Amino acid sequence: MRAIVETASRRAWLARFGAEVTGVVSNQANAAGLAWAASQGIATRSLSHHGFASREAFDQALIADIEALNGGQRPAFVVLAGFMRILTPGFVGHFENRLLNIHPSLLPAFPGLHTHQRALAMGCQFAGATVHRVTPVLDEGEILAQAVVPVLPGDDADQLAARVLTQEHRIYPRAIEALLAQGVRT
Repeated sequence: MRAIVETASRRAWLARFGAEVTGVVSNQANAAGLAWAASQGIATRSLSHHGFASREAFDQALIADIEALNGGQRPAFVVLAGFMRILTPGFVGHFENRLLNIHPSLLPAFPGLHTHQRALAMGCQFAGATVHRVTPVLDEGEILAQAVVPVLPGDDADQLAARVLTQEHRIYPRAIEALLAQGVRT
């Protein structure tokens, strides 16, 4: 999230594309990203998924928060960055083609969790990250960008994750900017 916000500012997305980060929502009240975003003057919301009767009820409240942060309008993009919940088909459908995510593997390999450990267990020589559109099927949306990193001898999951994370911070903002530059705003 921070890399996206900093890139938006540094690369003048508002002046060039009329695009800005209008808010940050987390289901974790103590998420470091909320405090950082607030320190940058970005509106924030915390919405715990606990206390909702269903995933659908939480996702409806999340939709309302996201749109409230965007002046009551559906945003051009909803960018997931560290949001570790599977979203309902209703949520995904509401933001169809507007919902982006980054995944710490070279999709379609290793969807879901524990990607680095799984890559190491399979003996992969390369790992990486993928920016993709979100669909109702977990980690199967259109691939927008990927970055590859080598798996080094002696790597453990944490070492590999740290190397992949540096590439996530690079490719996610670039993928968003590429969509904005193409005029891809639904």
